[in-house]
Amino acid sequence: MNTAPDVPGTARDRDAAGRARNSRPRDGLGRPLPHGLPGVPTTPEDLVLPPDEALREAESLLAAGRPFHAHEVLEGAWKACDDDTRELWKGLAQLAVGVTHLRRGNEVGAVRLLTRAADRIEPYAESSPHRIPVAALTAWARALIARIGSGPVPEELLAPRLIG
Repeated sequence: MNTAPDVPGTARDRDAAGRARNSRPRDGLGRPLPHGLPGVPTTPEDLVLPPDEALREAESLLAAGRPFHAHEVLEGAWKACDDDTRELWKGLAQLAVGVTHLRRGNEVGAVRLLTRAADRIEPYAESSPHRIPVAALTAWARALIARIGSGPVPEELLAPRLIG
């Protein structure tokens, strides 16, 4: 792994192409931990699963309270997508990031990401590619947005179904 200065006097992890990489361990919500502490295994950055498998894995991670990791799986599908569902995958990844923000206590960030996600996936409601219940996910996101700020959100509301 190459290192390149990011701030004078510090080194930043870089891959062979010069892109920033963070080799620090992460907690269950994806936050970096100090070097040397045990972390939660993360999803490999180059992981690309077939759509149905990506949806199953992301749904399982959401149910396990690991939305950051679900986002990584969905982001892999989005970046690998070469058809007209690319925006759908991006929106699904944003749904997981919205839940990540909420679990981290960032209500403003959660509302912003969940709103963007709902707006991005809503146009796919009629076709529901890959059996994704788009209309239900859009309604879930908008209901969650409306609830944020009015007290703790029950755990069962933080793990939407991604497969219909």
